Amino acid sequence: MTAPRSVLVIGSGPIMIGQAAEFDYAGVQACLALRGEGVETILVNSNPATVMTDPDVGGKVLIGPLSLAYLEQVIAEHRPDAVLPTLGGQTGLNLAVALDDAGVLDRYGISVLGTPLSAVRAAEDRGGFRSLVTGIGEPVPESAVVESVEDGLAFMRHLGAPVVIRPAFTLGGGGGGFATTLDEARERIANGLAASPIGQVLVERSLLGWYEIEFEVIRDGADTAIAICGMENMDPMGVHTGDSIVVAPIQTLPDPVVQRLRRCALKIVRALKLEGGCNVQLAVSPDGSDYRVIEVNPRVSRSSALASKATGYPIARVAALVALGKRLHELPNPATGGNSAAFEPAVDYVVVKLPRWPFDKFPTADRSLGVQMKATGEAMAIDREFGHALLKAIRSLEPRGRGWLWEDSAWGLADARPDDIQAFLSPTDNRLWRLIALLRHGHADAPALSAATGIAPWFCERLAELVDAEREVVGAPLQTAKRAGFGDAEIATLSGVPQVAVRRARVRSGLAPAYRRVDTCAGEFPAETPYFYSSYTTPEVSPPADRRSVIVVGSGPIRIGQGIEFDYCSVRAAWAIRDMGLDAVVINNNPETVSTDYDACSRLYFEPLDTESVLDVIDHERALTGEPPHVVLTFGGQTAIDLAKDLAYADVPIAGLTAEAIETTEDRERFARLLDELGLEGPRGMLAGDEDQLLAAIGQLGLPVIVRPSWVIGGRGIAVLRERADVAALLETEIGWPLRVDELVEGVELDIDAISDGTEWCVPGILEQLDPPGVHSGDSVAVVPPQSLSRAAQEQAAAAAGRIALALGLRGILNVQAIVSGERVVVIEANPRASRTVPVVAKATGRDVVAEAVRCALGATLSDVGVAPGLAPDAPLVAVKAPVGSLWRLPGVDTALGPEMRSTGEVLGLAPDYAEALVAARSAAAAHGS
Repeated sequence: MTAPRSVLVIGSGPIMIGQAAEFDYAGVQACLALRGEGVETILVNSNPATVMTDPDVGGKVLIGPLSLAYLEQVIAEHRPDAVLPTLGGQTGLNLAVALDDAGVLDRYGISVLGTPLSAVRAAEDRGGFRSLVTGIGEPVPESAVVESVEDGLAFMRHLGAPVVIRPAFTLGGGGGGFATTLDEARERIANGLAASPIGQVLVERSLLGWYEIEFEVIRDGADTAIAICGMENMDPMGVHTGDSIVVAPIQTLPDPVVQRLRRCALKIVRALKLEGGCNVQLAVSPDGSDYRVIEVNPRVSRSSALASKATGYPIARVAALVALGKRLHELPNPATGGNSAAFEPAVDYVVVKLPRWPFDKFPTADRSLGVQMKATGEAMAIDREFGHALLKAIRSLEPRGRGWLWEDSAWGLADARPDDIQAFLSPTDNRLWRLIALLRHGHADAPALSAATGIAPWFCERLAELVDAEREVVGAPLQTAKRAGFGDAEIATLSGVPQVAVRRARVRSGLAPAYRRVDTCAGEFPAETPYFYSSYTTPEVSPPADRRSVIVVGSGPIRIGQGIEFDYCSVRAAWAIRDMGLDAVVINNNPETVSTDYDACSRLYFEPLDTESVLDVIDHERALTGEPPHVVLTFGGQTAIDLAKDLAYADVPIAGLTAEAIETTEDRERFARLLDELGLEGPRGMLAGDEDQLLAAIGQLGLPVIVRPSWVIGGRGIAVLRERADVAALLETEIGWPLRVDELVEGVELDIDAISDGTEWCVPGILEQLDPPGVHSGDSVAVVPPQSLSRAAQEQAAAAAGRIALALGLRGILNVQAIVSGERVVVIEANPRASRTVPVVAKATGRDVVAEAVRCALGATLSDVGVAPGLAPDAPLVAVKAPVGSLWRLPGVDTALGPEMRSTGEVLGLAPDYAEALVAARSAAAAHGS
């Protein structure tokens, strides 16, 4: 096969429920792999918050709508030789099929790399896939492919209930669901037909209660196929795998059954003639005697990102090289640097993935889980045993009071056993904690839990063992409690002592975790991967490092308000640190992201982002390098910033930032005093510590007002009160007192990103929000540079941000939100960290904003960085950012815009003038239904 000169890579667009950061990870891997082979990449994507849309990654980057018309325009202008469609999620796959159906690929002589579109159609078309699988002698659930509601109902009458509806060519189970009655089926089938781009659904016999197994496999053009990772859903069939607890390797099935399923998966990808990565989903009867093939994703996916991080085998990178015609046996094993990539990974540890749902943000949403995915992100943990990895995964979710020991008092389990345990344990986001609570109160044992839920007995037995171990913590040696897997916080709570006391006791006794390498080959061959996880077991001997390290604390699982933009910032920060000749160390736990690719940094630690784990990594790095590492918190969102106080207490040097500066900006009252001291105007307001003070403040300020708690991200807990009914509604909610009560200033809202070296400041760009104040900036259409403000007004706003940065003693980046009202610049708030605006400003201006900020945080001046102080001149292009939501997946959520962020992602329009950029942004949003 002759390598193509240039390849069109189709991205996945904005972050949506069911299609998130895993496709940025896949796209980055693919682009870097192709360019490493001398192939030009032409990347089309509309999401500015991605690493892949930086030119040094994506090559020739075109930020534009992911639509058939735009892609044909790109092809006509840039004339790629080939297209790689399997790395952009369902969006990329569907567009490649649409290009082929429209004759565009034939018209321009474009070949399809890797998996042929005939295989894509066979895998995605429900009827074609069923015929292919049965044709090779593999079993599928009894089903019918229908294109009308009546045909679907007729089949259900023949089959009987329950059934599951699976639309063709959708992602995250979109449009699908279970039906137990004809009325439910009528609604589900109609929704599925509307969601499917080809108007087709599969009506299938339900396999509720069977175990769900996934295999990530890869096949090359010479028919070498290997299973990268087998994964087991702890939740049985009926819960979308994106909403399920997932464990690797498979724990509960005997090896002969696992091998039978593995052979089935390989047989399917060979029949499809796939070339690249593929996910195969299977259902297994609880006794292991029978199985069914459910579906295949003929592309890299959320599960392939998880499998890559679980094994250390970079599936997307290898799949891109296979698409070029490389053979697996020709490629080196990415972990060992020796033997070949045809070597099937083996692991000697356990990986647990937990979903991160948005129900804490939207308490009125329907919390039930089914075949349509609702999670916005996920956290992964690695340890030697399942129980230990589960405890670390729970800590990695940053549950804010909902850790292992959490139990909702509303369940009433301290008083009585639930009347209906099966109903009590129906699939919801809190089922895991309900299982634990029932065990803790003695209301059920492991067999009863398994019978009520369909969860394999093995998992319920492990939960029971953890509950038993919890009872032994008090009075046990600290070493015993740590080796049982419990974190310092759990031990402190159970023992009734401060968490810091547990850490002090550990340090005094020399009790610290060991760090082990993720090596893909279970220690059979020496590994080179700088990829580590902690465990209280025998350590591996790590060679000392010869350079001082700088630790970048990541942002954890994606959620609304803290998304992929912080992964972008973390990755660019790590790359800048390495360019400075230092070791860039990343701590994170999100398997979907570029930052958890061990190639993105000098050393990667897959750990919870809590005080305990971050301090342990810091201690380990100090031992490796012989000197304390700098720690960068400003690129990991609120997750990283929340660690500042504990790290400062432990005398950890935080680059460019003090805990005092964070306290000043996060505490609404302290920040208001700082503005007064600087002579800057803030909104008129006051602090309310209870209902009476709130009502008094409203009486003095008059409606409308905006109320804000401190220490929030994504507008959590912020409300605009325009009339008395709004006040009454607020008082019926759970309020985090105290609240800052401010007048609602009318005007033009701005997001200002400033960089300070401690003496001078610069502002690379300002975003003007097109929606009025009171709408969260993450949900507003925004433009950079501002279009409705004079240069003088912009410079006044920039100067306010610069003065705040200098007053805080900050080195690095600061985000300030302000409102221009007539001649007034009213400062609303400041965030001493990167904001979601950073990648937008970077794409709009062409500047590496993160690298500039990192260098200043580590001691450089603006002059050293080559940046002029003050507000930067306008860039030649105008950028318009438009939000995109996917809350239609969450029934019961109010989608009206307000001060609490609701969008899951965003798109960008770039053009020489504002009108054209606005049209481009709206076209890009429309391509994803927004």
